[in-house]
Amino acid sequence: MRLRFTLPLISWFLAVPLLVLCSSQTAAPPPDDYSGMYSFLREGEFVQITIEDKGSVSGFISRFGDSESDRGTFLNQFFKSGKSEGNKLNFTTENVHGVWFAFEGAFNRGSGKKPDEEGYYLLRGGLTRFSTDTEKKVTSQVTQVELKSFPRDPAPPQ
Repeated sequence: MRLRFTLPLISWFLAVPLLVLCSSQTAAPPPDDYSGMYSFLREGEFVQITIEDKGSVSGFISRFGDSESDRGTFLNQFFKSGKSEGNKLNFTTENVHGVWFAFEGAFNRGSGKKPDEEGYYLLRGGLTRFSTDTEKKVTSQVTQVELKSFPRDPAPPQ
């Protein structure tokens, strides 16, 4: 009779440490890496985003100029500041020819099935375009945008 109660108890004491050991070795999935290139407002324009340590963000917008002096010229506007927390992102660009941008939004999963497909991630949020006229008057225009990630290069075979 004593063996009938002792055997399950011994089995339980042996199984619990094994379960704890196995569960502690199970790796959590890696966090999403949202760094990369995303479409911008017009065909041929893009945003390069690099998420660095502790949520700091660097990057730039590469776009066509739209003022009389730079119409059709490709302009790069580097991030003046940027921050990422989880899937949230905000950044502000440097002023180039009296125009700068501020973005506040979030990364989401898109329709792409793998990172090497367009739209694997979507960046949705409010993009504010600021401009200064010749009299130094600042105007702003907010647009809700959805920017698609560009396909990433496939990982090299291991």
